[in-house]
Amino acid sequence: MFKARAEISRKDMATSPSVPSFGAAAPYLAKLVIGGQDCDAASGATFERIGPATGMLATLASAATADDVMRAADAAAAAFPAWSGSIPAFRRALLEKAARLLAEREEQITAIMMAETGATQQWCRFNVRLGSQIFFDAAAMTTHVSGAIVPTDQPGVTAFAIRQPAGVCLAIAPWNAPIILGVRSIAIALACGNTVILKSSELSPATHRAMVDVLVDAGFPAGVVNLISNAPADASAIVEALIAHPVVRRINFTGSTRVGRIIAQIAARHLKRCLLELGGKAAFIVLDDADLDEAVKAAAFGAFFNQGQICMSAGRHLVHRSVAHAYAAKLTERARKLHVADPNGGPCHLGPLINQRQTDRVHKIVSDTVAAGAQLLTGGTHQGNLYQPTVLLDVKPEMPAFSLEIFGPVAPITVFDTDEEAIALVNSSEYGLAAAIHTASIPRALHIAEKIRTGMVHINDQPVNCEPQVPFGGMGASGTGGRFGGPASVEQFTQAQWVSIAGVAAQYPF
Repeated sequence: MFKARAEISRKDMATSPSVPSFGAAAPYLAKLVIGGQDCDAASGATFERIGPATGMLATLASAATADDVMRAADAAAAAFPAWSGSIPAFRRALLEKAARLLAEREEQITAIMMAETGATQQWCRFNVRLGSQIFFDAAAMTTHVSGAIVPTDQPGVTAFAIRQPAGVCLAIAPWNAPIILGVRSIAIALACGNTVILKSSELSPATHRAMVDVLVDAGFPAGVVNLISNAPADASAIVEALIAHPVVRRINFTGSTRVGRIIAQIAARHLKRCLLELGGKAAFIVLDDADLDEAVKAAAFGAFFNQGQICMSAGRHLVHRSVAHAYAAKLTERARKLHVADPNGGPCHLGPLINQRQTDRVHKIVSDTVAAGAQLLTGGTHQGNLYQPTVLLDVKPEMPAFSLEIFGPVAPITVFDTDEEAIALVNSSEYGLAAAIHTASIPRALHIAEKIRTGMVHINDQPVNCEPQVPFGGMGASGTGGRFGGPASVEQFTQAQWVSIAGVAAQYPF
């Protein structure tokens, strides 16, 4: 789906004697990074990350305290004047070096991410490759932080609107695509001249640490990039302390809608702007004239890739009644051919869900939907955290699998009769992140796209799409309208300043 922008040579990576090689077997050590220094939490406390595939210790990570938050914020603030004043070529060179280093470390970072998240090797490698591409794209944006001359009614006055770095930016990245979304959360912020604090996910602390090490080794000045990790029980307190710190001026969060609402409320209390990319329930619309074989290929990928643990996963399959049974039969056949296993044991299509709590949640949604009258065509079972690809037919809007973001390998099929009914079904959800439409008529698809409330629409494709330069984001419960990607990100991570120059003496009334 995405191509690397350059050939990248591989080389061995030097590591500290106290930290195991990233290519070595788990457990990994994930310390904090504050002011360019590798450090323990002030309290010395740590927490464990247990791998969902093996049930064994994957990572031992530093558990930050409020004191560590203060140190990280102070370090980022101290680094801001010099970094924000640096020339674009300097920032561009460092981001390009980070892109190359990330690509070179694909093997090591893939091993860490597989251990922590249970993801397949394919998904982990894709994370690293797209993460490298995002760094390259951010490097190119360093010279696109520009302003404009603004018309004014004042005689003899020249007015400008210029963009300045916002300050210290807090990035809160998730576990499901830790490199892609981790890089996205900080790359443009750095390109615009901001310093950053990354709060890593409790479920992928070593993966995020490995990503930050790329930036440190690329030569970013001390304090420009800082990393905080925290024990799960301390998450709320750490996040609130980070947002509340006076030097933090921007917050970006990718994760669940529930947590996003909490972060937005805290940010609002402190009058701070936040960029939220939240949950989704992507509609996969199949019209009566669609090529069913192509639609099913796209649907299987869109619904089951990374075990459905992607915010854009095809979560509602809205299929015209005339083709619904044929579509369901083809999707069921394809789902049954997918191999679900521990990725550490060899190639497989799907790995485990992230933890037992999520496995239990997915299974309850499936069971409750079947109990409400839906047909279970395949799946609906699991061994440990390995959940079988599941297809449900005759899912009604009042059933749990229709309305809830499942975050598992489940394809609920809902039947419709008219395009207007399909549009109404899409818009009945509180989510509005992504959608896909399959049809032989592009004008028909464009008409539907205009009517549905969703941030991204893909025609004759599947909804799991992301590129560095596109305006990525949703509406409704999927986000507040802000966008990651290209010029849209520049607006998010800078602030406008009006500057005027009076060329002639002004006349005042007194």
